[in-house]
Amino acid sequence: MDTTITPRDRAVLRAVADGRCVYAAGTLLVDGIGCCDQFAGPRLVRAGLIAAGVGPARLTAAGRALLVADGSARHAAA
Repeated sequence: MDTTITPRDRAVLRAVADGRCVYAAGTLLVDGIGCCDQFAGPRLVRAGLIAAGVGPARLTAAGRALLVADGSARHAAA
């Protein structure tokens, strides 16, 4: 993965792991509101960290591994 993961990206990944995110019409919604970084969702999908179709966004194995490596293991269980 060549994508640089920012602290904001990590926060989005934690929100996905917590079940707070939905992908709708190519837009990542966090708690029902469009993510403040409109490019974060698509970027994390392209990086292979989020699996998104219509409905709940889910972490991929790589996304879970990243959270575990960052010490966010409590979030990675989702």
